[in-house]
Amino acid sequence: MWKEKFIQYLRVEKNYSSHTEISYFDDLTQFEEFIAAGNNTFDPARIDGDDIRAWMSHLMEQGIKPRSVNRKLSAVKSFFRYLKKKGVIARNPAESVTGPKAAKKLPSFVNDPEMTKVIDDPLEYSDDFRGHRDRFLIELLYLTGMRRAELIALKDTDIDFGACALRVTGKRNKQRIIPFSDATKEKLKEYIAIRDAEIENKSPFLFVKEDGKPLYPKLVYNVIHNHLNRIPTLAKKSPHVLRHSFATEMLNNGAEINAVKELLGHSSLASTEVYTHVTFEELKKAYQYAHPRAKK
Repeated sequence: MWKEKFIQYLRVEKNYSSHTEISYFDDLTQFEEFIAAGNNTFDPARIDGDDIRAWMSHLMEQGIKPRSVNRKLSAVKSFFRYLKKKGVIARNPAESVTGPKAAKKLPSFVNDPEMTKVIDDPLEYSDDFRGHRDRFLIELLYLTGMRRAELIALKDTDIDFGACALRVTGKRNKQRIIPFSDATKEKLKEYIAIRDAEIENKSPFLFVKEDGKPLYPKLVYNVIHNHLNRIPTLAKKSPHVLRHSFATEMLNNGAEINAVKELLGHSSLASTEVYTHVTFEELKKAYQYAHPRAKK
């Protein structure tokens, strides 16, 4: 009875969609059947938090994903808030119940051999300014872990060839220094020489279009997406994938996490720690593949 009144309340007073009404009705029916099976009845006044947690555990054992369990819990919580508002129950047993944590999606990244193929294949790039620019643009993002906006804003004056360092302006105008190798210094000089020879309109920006104007976000996205399309197994093909790839390779090759944090320009270590999960996944794969007893 109260379930039907609750659904009517959602429709009339809350103006919920019919889709949401059906979902809430189904979720509450599942909850009602679970409680009734254990207690031979469904009495909202006798339900406590442990009953709700037991139901959630039952759902998880059935293979229901955390996100779906949390949605069902939301329906139950709304139902008990309604019952308390109507005076049917004195307290809300679902108030202190928390749902399961959803597994975090690991960032997509490209390993170094795959990136080498993407960057070094001469057939992938045209032999004009645009081809040289696109190739070096991709390589510099991978070499430095810069954000797309940081790369677009990079100017010639931000390059210190003597110290082999880039001055990058990140979020909230926070500046940081990113070192580069002697090999990258030569590639920088080569790119600038080609740019200055080919582009008539001078610009303070390092990367420009054929008319000398600075790049824009969608253009950079398209360049990277088109070239990362060579990797069919890659889930995402955005500029941020190169940032993820930089961080993952750094950690896989022994870099300290605090150093990677500074290079990426993260304000807290928590933002960088996600990459340790990526490297652990790689470690686990290696172990499962190589250890003779890993599959026993």
